[in-house]
Amino acid sequence: MMERTAAVENRPASGASEPAIELRRLRRDFGERTALGAISARLEPGENLAVLGPNGSGKSTLLRILAGLLRPSGGEVSVLGCALPERTDRLRGRIGYLGHAPLLFRDLSPRENLSLAAALHGLDPAASETRIAELLDRVGMSARAGDQVAELSAGMKQRVDICRAVLHQPELLLLDEPDAHLDIEARALVDPLIGPSSGTSRVVVSHDRAAATIGADLVLELT
Repeated sequence: MMERTAAVENRPASGASEPAIELRRLRRDFGERTALGAISARLEPGENLAVLGPNGSGKSTLLRILAGLLRPSGGEVSVLGCALPERTDRLRGRIGYLGHAPLLFRDLSPRENLSLAAALHGLDPAASETRIAELLDRVGMSARAGDQVAELSAGMKQRVDICRAVLHQPELLLLDEPDAHLDIEARALVDPLIGPSSGTSRVVVSHDRAAATIGADLVLELT
């Protein structure tokens, strides 16, 4: 059986009673292959975790487990006080998940996609309309808000998907390569929403150590 290992660069415990994330010997297997092996870590509220490693090291797998999209094969996982996978239903509206590919409908416009996301989160229609307009403006997408997503560049889709991830003002952001397809100007636009200064607990998955570790309180190395 091929196993994956992890090294954690930690900081002194803060003494918080309920961590944003707690992993105890988390494991995920795919058949005979162990994608994640015996990972333990603790992230306090408001802190940032950088998850680093080469392709195939299990970074996206870990993020999907934290989002409640994939069941662990062993160990214990707690996110915002919810044990996973048993309490996944209590977590849905409290996290913002930015996956490897945009979670957007190609035939809908950015505004329509965000309105649908707001409805799924049960947000007030009038308040969400204002919030959507504000977010699209902040990421420089107001002028393309009515165009089909299929007509947008990869970087534009990423900016809209970031709006979707933060639309409901989540307590925890789970970000898979958040800088993908973004130039320097676009990164500056989205940084207040998903960067270290956002004030939100974050897990940032990346193969780019320099970018991912900016503002990181904890670094998890997957090999």
